[in-house]
Amino acid sequence: MPVFIWEGKSASGKKVSGEMEAKDLQAVFNVLKGQRIIPTTNKIREKGKGLEMEIKLPGFGAKVKSKDVVIFTRQFATMIDAGLPLVQALDILCKQHENKAFRKVLSSVKESVETGGTLAEGLAKHPKVFDDLYCNMVAAGENGGILDIILERLSVHMEKSMKLKREVKTAMIYPSVVISAAIIVTGVLLIFVIPTFADLFNDFGSALPLPTQLVINVSNFAVKWWYLISGCAGACGVLFFRFIKTDRGKEVVHPLALKLPVFGNIIRKVAVARFTRTLGTMLSSGVPVLEALNICSRTAGNKVVEREVQRARVAISEGKSMVEPLSKSEVFPPMVVQMIAVGESTGAMDAMLQKIADFYEDEVDNAVTAMKQLIEPIMILVLGVIIGGLVVAMYLPIFKMGSVVGN
Repeated sequence: MPVFIWEGKSASGKKVSGEMEAKDLQAVFNVLKGQRIIPTTNKIREKGKGLEMEIKLPGFGAKVKSKDVVIFTRQFATMIDAGLPLVQALDILCKQHENKAFRKVLSSVKESVETGGTLAEGLAKHPKVFDDLYCNMVAAGENGGILDIILERLSVHMEKSMKLKREVKTAMIYPSVVISAAIIVTGVLLIFVIPTFADLFNDFGSALPLPTQLVINVSNFAVKWWYLISGCAGACGVLFFRFIKTDRGKEVVHPLALKLPVFGNIIRKVAVARFTRTLGTMLSSGVPVLEALNICSRTAGNKVVEREVQRARVAISEGKSMVEPLSKSEVFPPMVVQMIAVGESTGAMDAMLQKIADFYEDEVDNAVTAMKQLIEPIMILVLGVIIGGLVVAMYLPIFKMGSVVGN
């Protein structure tokens, strides 16, 4: 449906404006009339046409961040719990938010609710901001009359998910910085420093030690073809990141990621924590188990986990337990499988899943701390070997010349 931009006056004579999805101009007039708004006829036009057309450039403009959605969800839950109507709460949050892109989304959701749609339907029109998990839980909250409780659970779930992502990013910062520094320093030495030594060694008139000659050969190649090396490295990086975003790339990379030393263990624990937290939150909110598993598989972030969760979903659809397919998985540890089995048998699956999630989130935190302590000396050692090796290779001829002079 097209989106119309409108202006008009409220019953009190105040100028008002907004955007609205409608099939035609007459539908816009009907909605505004129902809201006791007198429209300004020449100020209503379809968005994207005439003077109101928006110009968008790729990579520019505000984006809706996860933090924005978390803050909105918590504030929205508080307002609904206080008894504010949906439209009024959305209107207040829309006006007070600083992010223009998010204000636009909230305005669209508010108008959808005003025209008779459900909140979940309005949110589902913006899948890049509100994912399937969010929309399904809101729908369950609306159907069960516990929207404030569902929104509170959602905010807690999203905050814990953000904490997990932050832990993983923190773990990657240090090695990334050290590796980048090593590459930059090595490049500077090869392109700017070593050629100076090479000119000096040319005057010696004798054969250079093998390590020194190898370093000089590498330096000559780097000086001559630095643009080719940079271009190839950049192209390989771009192609790799594009490849891992494809389904085929995920099928290849994700199983390998789980087998990485140190990092693979963290990735596995993050996957378990995310799966159990998401599934537990959805089940406790009244989302059907098959739908919850389907959403969990899509939000798993790893193809191996997605495949195992889908197998569990098929088992449940056939009247079986999810324990058997999970027990054969290389992702879920035996303890997790046993706790899920206990949760199934006692009918307290959601509570058991939340306990598993709490445990593995703490495990991720501990694993990240241990990894940083392990990686720091390794990175320093690697950097020292690279830089020290280049320096020693350059000074070998000088040491050799000194020993000859001394004799």
